[in-house]
Amino acid sequence: MPPEQVRKGSPHDWLLHANSDLELARTGKSPRVLFETLCFHAHQAVEKAIKAVLVAHKVPIIKSHNIGALIKLLPEDIKRLPELKEAISLTDYAVLNRYPGDLEPVTEKEYKEAVKLAEKIVAWAEGSISKTS
Repeated sequence: MPPEQVRKGSPHDWLLHANSDLELARTGKSPRVLFETLCFHAHQAVEKAIKAVLVAHKVPIIKSHNIGALIKLLPEDIKRLPELKEAISLTDYAVLNRYPGDLEPVTEKEYKEAVKLAEKIVAWAEGSISKTS
């Protein structure tokens, strides 16, 4: 669905934003881009994808970056991927790894795992939403 035809705040709007973040996460490392920044976008893709599913199922969304808290809001009848539990680890990229500090740098392996998880969760959300539309 083209962006101009998407109703603001709709599940498709949330997916549009999730896919935008996923695309940014996929851009890959360059000299001036950190893995931490790319992983932040992987986290954002997952967060927005889950919120898209919640909106599609008329579950009020909370203002939270915590993937685990968002997963707990999913209705029981929604098919859940095993990767949803794995995606909880991406919550660290929402804040902790986004700013300079004493944390270990994100590795290329961790980055690739974050993008792979985000791809699976966004695809799951798209499939879940298409069943409700």
